[in-house]
Amino acid sequence: MARRLRPVGLDFLETAPVRHVFEREVAAPASAVYGALQDVPGWAEWFPRVSAARPVDAGAGRDITLAGGIRFRESVIAAKAAEVYAYRIDVTNLPGVRALAEEWRLAPAGTGTRVRWTFATDGTAAYRPALKVARGGQARAFRDAVRALDRRLAA
Repeated sequence: MARRLRPVGLDFLETAPVRHVFEREVAAPASAVYGALQDVPGWAEWFPRVSAARPVDAGAGRDITLAGGIRFRESVIAAKAAEVYAYRIDVTNLPGVRALAEEWRLAPAGTGTRVRWTFATDGTAAYRPALKVARGGQARAFRDAVRALDRRLAA
C-alpha cells in the first residue's frame, strides 16, 4: 500500500535521525556524472537495485522501482549542474518510513570526480534500527552502482 511521506527539504539531509554517507572517486568528470544522474531512465542501467526509473512532472519528479518491488514517487529538491542532485521521497510502499531524502554531491578529484551519496531518513521505532543494520548493504549497493557508472561513462 502506497503512503504519503512527510515532505522534507535539503536541511533534512543534515538533521535526519538516520544518515548514511558514502563516498567514492570515479574517473569521469563531474559534468558527465551529473548528466547520468539527471538521465532518470538510465539509472536502471548502472544502479543494480533500480529495476525501472522514469521522469514525471516534466522532470521535476521521478518514479523509481527497486528490485523486490519497492516503489518511490520522488520530487527533485536540488539540481545544480556538476555539483548536486537531490530528491525526497513523497510516496512509497516501503513500510515504516516517514521521511526520506537522498543527495548526490559531486566535487573535482584530480581529473575525475568524488561522488558523495547521503541517504537521510526517519521512520517508526522498528524502521530506524533496521536501517542502521542495512548500512552495509547500502554501502555495497553504492560501491557497485558507482563502479558501474564509471564503466558506463568510460565506454
